[in-house]
Amino acid sequence: MTKNFNKTNDFRVAFVSGGSGGIGHAIVKKLADNGFAVAVHYSSNKIKADAIANEIVQKGGKAISVGGDVSDEKRMEEAFNIVEEKFGGIDVVINTAGIMILSSIAEANLEDLDKMYRINTRGTFVISQQAAQRVRQGGAIINFSTSVTRTKLPTYALYVASKAAVESMTMILARELRGKDITVNTVAPGPTATPLFFNAKDKQKIHNFSKTTPLERLGKPEDIAETVLYLATSGRWINGQVIFSNGGLA
Repeated sequence: MTKNFNKTNDFRVAFVSGGSGGIGHAIVKKLADNGFAVAVHYSSNKIKADAIANEIVQKGGKAISVGGDVSDEKRMEEAFNIVEEKFGGIDVVINTAGIMILSSIAEANLEDLDKMYRINTRGTFVISQQAAQRVRQGGAIINFSTSVTRTKLPTYALYVASKAAVESMTMILARELRGKDITVNTVAPGPTATPLFFNAKDKQKIHNFSKTTPLERLGKPEDIAETVLYLATSGRWINGQVIFSNGGLA
């Protein structure tokens, strides 16, 4: 059952899973700069999440850090409870938490597939379930996929399998929330300069990726954060969509 909160404050509240990571951190900063109170979620890096939240508070903003495995429904229920108790409710939930392990299908370690499904797919489902029960009227749920669901690059099959499921559940959740004035969308970044992207790539491969878009550069975490901010605020007529924030990548 959806939990209803009387909104008595003059700010909106965002929960950002993976908020201590590359894109997640950029989103947290962007939202805080635009007046949101932000819950910075972390899986293991509490020190970084605390530092991000403290920096926002020191600048006059509102932020806390919350931890837990996104695939653990009990830990995420606790995390959402903490945010609601601190800020009175939740308006926007953003799912950036995820991992990427590359391998060809023929040589794939199925334990890697299970690990990505647990974090990327089950984790998104768990967070989306909490969001569907708690996000207030006029709010937004924003999941994350990848542009590789369309570019179909070799060695990305395991990762894409875990993210294509996210796109489908997003479209269904948008319809399940009919009448609640809550939008549900997925952002699918292209090559973006984050530690996750740089992992296990040499300089030549990174250069080649930077030339794949008409803009001939890698995306910046801030580029993705701008897309998220739009969906979280003024993009109220965009619902049940996959937004490819990728600089024109085919």
